[in-house]
Amino acid sequence: MTREGHTLVECITVVLILSVLALIAVPRLNFGAVWGAQTDAAVRQLATDLRRTRMHAIAHAADNPTGYALVMIGPSPRRSYQIIDLHDSAVVASEDMPANVWCTGGRSFEFGPLGNLTDGSDTQGRVHSESRVYRLEIVPATGMVRIIDD
Repeated sequence: MTREGHTLVECITVVLILSVLALIAVPRLNFGAVWGAQTDAAVRQLATDLRRTRMHAIAHAADNPTGYALVMIGPSPRRSYQIIDLHDSAVVASEDMPANVWCTGGRSFEFGPLGNLTDGSDTQGRVHSESRVYRLEIVPATGMVRIIDD
C-alpha cells in the first residue's frame, strides 16, 4: 500500500516561494486609497459635528444665550476636538481623528443662539492626510458648513 503526499522539502519550498511573492507584492499596494477613504470619513464627521454644534446652539437658545463651540484640541496639527456648552463649559462630545488624519487652521468655531458664528470665531479649517486635503468653510452670518476638496 503506497501513500501519496508531499515531502517536507516540497512544503518548505512552496512556503518560501509564496513568501518571496508576498515581499514583492505588499510594498506595491495602494494604501493611499485607504487613507483617502479615512480622510473622506473624517472630514464628513467633522462637518456633521459642526452642524451638530450649530443645532445645539439653536435648540437651547432659550436657556443658553452664550451658545456652543466646537474646539480643536492641542497644538497644530490637531487630531481631536470637543463640542462645548459655552454657558457652563460642559463638554457635550469628544472625537478623535484617525491616526493618519489631522487638522490645521481654525481652532474654535463658536455658534450663537441664532446659529450664526460669533465675532472672533474661526471661519475655516483644513483636514489633511497623506493623499488628500479638504477645506471646511463656515458662512459667518448663517453658520452653513461647506466642504471643499483642495
